[in-house]
Amino acid sequence: MRVINMLRQCSNKVSRSFNFSSHVLMFRPINKRKPSIRKYTTVPSRLISFDLRELFEQPRNLDYASKYQLITALDAAKTDTIPKCSLMLVRDFIDNSLYNPYYGYFSKQAVIFSPENFNFINIKDNLQFMRMLSKTYAVIENEMNETDKVARQVWHTSTELFKPWYGYAVAKHIVEKYKATEQNPHHELIIYEMGAGNGTLMLNILDYIKQYEHSIYQQTRYRSIFEWNEIEPNPCFFIAFEVLDNFAHDAICYDTETEEPLQGIVITDEKGEYEDVYEPVTDPLILRYLSTRDKTSYKTPVLHKWRALRKLRHRMPFAPSLTKPEFLPTKALLFLEIINEYFPRHRLLISDFFKLPETIPGVDAPVVQTRFERTMVPCSTYMVQPGYFDIFFPTNFELLKNIYQVLRAGGKSDGNIQSQEIQVSTQKDFLKKYADLEKTRTRSGENPMLLYYENIKFLFT
Repeated sequence: MRVINMLRQCSNKVSRSFNFSSHVLMFRPINKRKPSIRKYTTVPSRLISFDLRELFEQPRNLDYASKYQLITALDAAKTDTIPKCSLMLVRDFIDNSLYNPYYGYFSKQAVIFSPENFNFINIKDNLQFMRMLSKTYAVIENEMNETDKVARQVWHTSTELFKPWYGYAVAKHIVEKYKATEQNPHHELIIYEMGAGNGTLMLNILDYIKQYEHSIYQQTRYRSIFEWNEIEPNPCFFIAFEVLDNFAHDAICYDTETEEPLQGIVITDEKGEYEDVYEPVTDPLILRYLSTRDKTSYKTPVLHKWRALRKLRHRMPFAPSLTKPEFLPTKALLFLEIINEYFPRHRLLISDFFKLPETIPGVDAPVVQTRFERTMVPCSTYMVQPGYFDIFFPTNFELLKNIYQVLRAGGKSDGNIQSQEIQVSTQKDFLKKYADLEKTRTRSGENPMLLYYENIKFLFT
């Protein structure tokens, strides 16, 4: 009943974004300084227009630091009981919601849509393809069991919809880069993939190499991984497709006077209700991310706005003391650090969403949604019942590129980096270069593979 009530508080709009992924790890802070209570400091969507009642409503958990214990997602994963009377960093709260082995979203709710291969030459146009896709999707959806009217969610990806041609395009890119850097005839082609899902991309890549590059196929090694603790000393390719979007993020706000960043903490009280508070940053991973980002040319739009409005703010008696939240891809930083440490000679190939519709408020904020009575329902907060809601983020690829560049340069500022070339491309441009577009062209001349997922970008080296 609790989940149904949450769903009814969410928007009734239908979201158009779909995806699937996998995960990584952890960290923790503790702070005794006076926090900023979100209930008092929520920035209104319009600067002047906000509800004054919020300013006088008493926060529920002013003494949260003495009442509750700080725990991580790893702590929560040790039990099948959803935490109460606890504190969690925003990334740990999200990580636990998605990946807890007992009740997490990906442990029970998500299913990858994998239809039979489409013969596009026999399809009239994109409209007919959409109808065929919807019909197949409905059949699979009808087969899924429902619990408390909350249906298991079925996600589709470019890899699955356009197999094997999408995977072939990725394989062609890899082979091109491999040949350009091959040191000798005995140099192995080593490929690692994180979050391989159904394994479709792996099979398509290997099929392409076997069919068109048989001599290379004989010396190809392909491994799907989730965790890793060994050094790979050889040149290799590292693939992460639709993985970053489900990496948990941290949330920070800035003090509008001092511009000091404050880390977000989620309080879960004895009733299982949530409240977020903001306190000075002490978490090592958040500090490391902010330090790395400072070495790039990135300027947060949150502070840029408030600097421009600072004089006006002093004339407002009830102006908020915090900016709107900014979501930091701290798990993505951890991911890049691990790759650089354990795969020092890697070439990276990442694909993910760079923009999403109907995100919650904030910079680089996620979409939070579930499927209710056959409708995708987006919500306005990430503080929802763990396990029933997908939480996925857009990736700022230009910033990701700059941060990756800093890491590859050993932590130096990206302004003086002599590093391997790092490129960012839209999916459409990537496919135009590497895909056999005739294989996915309909009789009308339309090409669904180029029309779908226009909100995806690639980063590759």
